[in-house]
Amino acid sequence: MAGLQPSEEVDERQLELARQAGDTYREAAEYMISEVAETGDTTTEGDYLVGFAQEEAEGMYHPADGGLEWTDPGEENCHLEVIVADAEGGRFLPELAVRATLEGEGETVGPVAVPFIWHPGLYHYGTNLELPGEETYDLMVEVEAPSFPRHDEENGDRYAEDVSATFRASTSRPDRTERHIRFFVRFRADSVLFRADSVL
Repeated sequence: MAGLQPSEEVDERQLELARQAGDTYREAAEYMISEVAETGDTTTEGDYLVGFAQEEAEGMYHPADGGLEWTDPGEENCHLEVIVADAEGGRFLPELAVRATLEGEGETVGPVAVPFIWHPGLYHYGTNLELPGEETYDLMVEVEAPSFPRHDEENGDRYAEDVSATFRASTSRPDRTERHIRFFVRFRADSVLFRADSVL
């Protein structure tokens, strides 16, 4: 991916402001992963910075009857967050179609949609999941290349291909029912997989 350059569409000041926004998003993502979430990691593949974070299931507002309705997680016990940003500039990439499937020994959860979630500290894709039993799960997330238009003939030739990235995280919580989870985040299509190990 060629670096962003001033063009008829964007000047150096705009690029500087975009870099500042990207630096802020990356800092917020790193804080979420290292200080807030139970486990998580990031890697770079092609045009994308890809990351994940895993927490306890969380309540959220959902649109309902022209307003918003708060919904508690119920039986769900895992909140999966997926971060997808520009690898060079660090800004969050919106409007991606994300699906997730968890596969354990004799147990499969999904595929389920992983939609965009508004968060006061970090925009991300996410969903609550119910993980049955004390097993090791493989979490497979599929994301299609974005369908939105790209401005700028000089800089806009990016995000044209699906991307694959893999994360593994073993989670053991002594103060709760013991559960081990191995996360695989997979952005479909190319053959290169990145691996990162995290232990809670």
